[in-house]
Amino acid sequence: MSDVPFLRIEGVGMKFGGLNALSDVTFDVMKGSVVGLIGPNGSGKTTLMNIVSGVYKPTAGAVRFAGRTIADVPTYDVCKLGIARTFQIVKPFANLSVRENVAVGAMYGREGLGRTSRASFERAQELLEVVGLARVADRQAADLTIPDRKRLEVAKALALDPEVLLLDEVMAGLNATEVDEALHLLRDVNARGVTLIVVEHLMKAIMSISTTVVVLAEGRKIAEGTPRDVVSSSAVIEAYLGPRFAQRQAQLDEIHRQASEARGESA
Repeated sequence: MSDVPFLRIEGVGMKFGGLNALSDVTFDVMKGSVVGLIGPNGSGKTTLMNIVSGVYKPTAGAVRFAGRTIADVPTYDVCKLGIARTFQIVKPFANLSVRENVAVGAMYGREGLGRTSRASFERAQELLEVVGLARVADRQAADLTIPDRKRLEVAKALALDPEVLLLDEVMAGLNATEVDEALHLLRDVNARGVTLIVVEHLMKAIMSISTTVVVLAEGRKIAEGTPRDVVSSSAVIEAYLGPRFAQRQAQLDEIHRQASEARGESA
């Protein structure tokens, strides 16, 4: 992993009328990393995702990707530069097949100009294998279950050939088994060289997948660090996690410590 930031958020602010949705948010994303973005509802997480992906133009600060300022770049050009995203509320092309949904991204994404229609459908089939949807490739997207729609959302984003993928609560509404499957998929995507920024409320997911966690509250960054450091931060506990989570995490840490000691004694 390079020491040079791949994506840099510099003093980003966003105002809607008199409301400061974001204020002076700064952090770096390293190539190949997984950044977890957490915080209470209304803390500015999705607003920041919209800024990075070009939906909003920030009222202050800058976003730099691979050394280039992109805060003024329209969404379709941000996509062609190598940044793609998913949405919490998934909206596939309901009347198209699953394969056709993904092929659209392959045709019009970063590598789309170099692909024929046939190559785009072949790429779509490859990605459906990756996300576990090859079995329903010919089914209409409208007929998919919620977990499969989430997988389709990831496949559509991957079809754009991103270097950075922004994931907005892809695990919301999933049961424990489905969350584990989603985590396995995201690890696989990251292992293929895609840098991830993950907005998620499920702390189990954030703790297990993130290399770095950034915490927003009331539009400001209140913490940044490793998952373990962030969950032990008094500011994060007060603003977001609550004392029960901190107590439970301390109990888990003690259990892991005792288990490690027991393994050392038996060795």
